[in-house]
Amino acid sequence: MDESILDTDILSEVLKRKDLSVLANAGRYLGEHQRFAFSEMTVYEISRGLKAVGATQQLLVFIKIVGASEVLPVSRSVLEKAADLWVEGRSRGLPHEDADLIIAATALEYQRVLVTGNTPHYAWIKNLELSDWRTT
Repeated sequence: MDESILDTDILSEVLKRKDLSVLANAGRYLGEHQRFAFSEMTVYEISRGLKAVGATQQLLVFIKIVGASEVLPVSRSVLEKAADLWVEGRSRGLPHEDADLIIAATALEYQRVLVTGNTPHYAWIKNLELSDWRTT
C-alpha cells in the first residue's frame, strides 16, 4: 500500500471499528507503515464532533491515536493549494468545502494517496490519487 493520509470519514470508521473492509485495510496499512497519517484538519473535525456529543471516552481514545500517528500540518503552502482548489471548484460548480480542500491539499503537498469514502468530493482534483478502504 502506498503512503496515504486518511480522510475524516475513514478515520471515523476506523475508530468505530464496525466496517470489516475498512478494518482489514487499516490493519494492512499499519502492518506496512506502522502508523496512520492524517491532516490537522481531520483532528479538528473529529475532536469537535466528539466534544459536541460529550463522547469523553471516545475522545480519550482518539487523543491516544493522534499521539501515535503522523499528523500533517496545515501549512501556508497547504492553505495556498486549498485556496486554488476552492477557486477552481467554485468556478466549475464542483464540491469546494473548506475542510475537504484542506485535506486534499495536504495529500497533494505530501504526495500521498487520500483514503476516503467520499470520492465524489475529490474526484475532480488533478493529481490527487484516491483510495476507498470501504471497497478495496
